[in-house]
Amino acid sequence: MQEIVASVARVNDSIAEITAATSEQSSELGQINGAVLQLDQMTQQNAALVEQSSAAAESLNEQAQRLNQVVQVFRTREGAHG
Repeated sequence: MQEIVASVARVNDSIAEITAATSEQSSELGQINGAVLQLDQMTQQNAALVEQSSAAAESLNEQAQRLNQVVQVFRTREGAHG
């Protein structure tokens, strides 16, 4: 009978250890999940910044082309009068 009681006590100890380990793992998984969510948010923000930068670069390119056309008009006029 004492062997049965000792075996039950060992099983209870094992269950307690498993419960503690499971709780710790759950907590750590929660932290990992939080970190992954932060990475996802940062990735989305970076993607938005890349889109904004691309649009700004395209706008600057268009403005540079227009400026070049305007300067060409002045050069053409100088060449015609000079």
